[in-house]
Amino acid sequence: MTSIYTIESVAHLHNLLEIEKPVHPLISVVRHSPSMRIDFGDVRFNSELYFISLKEDINGSFKYGRNSYDFGEGSMLFVSPRQVISSNGNTRVDEGGWSIFFHPDLIRKSNLRETISNYSFFNYDSYEALHLSDKEKKIMTECVNKIEIEINQNIDRHSQELIIHNIEAILKYGSRYYDRQFVTRTNYSKDRILEFDRFLKDYYQNKKQLELGIPTVDECGKAMNMSGKYLSDLLKAETGKSLIEHIHLHIVDIAKNDLLGTNITISQIAYSLGFEYPQHFSKVFKEKVGMSPSKYRSLN
Repeated sequence: MTSIYTIESVAHLHNLLEIEKPVHPLISVVRHSPSMRIDFGDVRFNSELYFISLKEDINGSFKYGRNSYDFGEGSMLFVSPRQVISSNGNTRVDEGGWSIFFHPDLIRKSNLRETISNYSFFNYDSYEALHLSDKEKKIMTECVNKIEIEINQNIDRHSQELIIHNIEAILKYGSRYYDRQFVTRTNYSKDRILEFDRFLKDYYQNKKQLELGIPTVDECGKAMNMSGKYLSDLLKAETGKSLIEHIHLHIVDIAKNDLLGTNITISQIAYSLGFEYPQHFSKVFKEKVGMSPSKYRSLN
């Protein structure tokens, strides 16, 4: 069985990479260089750190989540703590890239502690990495340069605030550039949406909800061979509706047919659609239709 090692701190990571000790105990900017150790063989790492990385001209692959991603061109990864990371043992360091590693304690007393969970790309799989233009790379790297300056000069009462400010800037630009990526890959997105619609139809036509319940975000993503978060953001960017909204709208369409075409009770309809509680079904139906299931049935 493959060993799993936990990276507990920035200092621990520097030790594993065989690079000089970090200047700051909670954050580090690492410029990729040939002297770094990145080949650990058949080992997986479970890190306690946030990890943001720009990778350029890498030969080999990096595994994160269910798939391997071939870094043949410049791309960015965002990895949250407690994600298992591994390499294929054949990866060569890219000399033009950089990585930021920071411990959650860095942002513990800041607003970013609350808002960082809103950046769903931390939960994307590696093959859903962000591809940047040269202009976008320059903007991201400028933020990193400012963080590095703050880390390496004398720490004062403004240092941490400025470091966090620039991390937030990277995340906000990441959101903007992912939105751009969804738009520029519109044909791909539309194909994914059609495939997802087929998945929902097949799921309910085959009565899987009776055994498995309403499909979850993660289950939908797995069925589409992508992370649930990425699928939801893709749908939101293309249609204005999240994955959950798509599921609920599909369910409501089925419910409308049952309410008008059958005499079965509302509770029976709820259970047949995968709801554990009829009250939950009634709430979803009212949110989407503007009236309760019973009122909808009585008006038609």
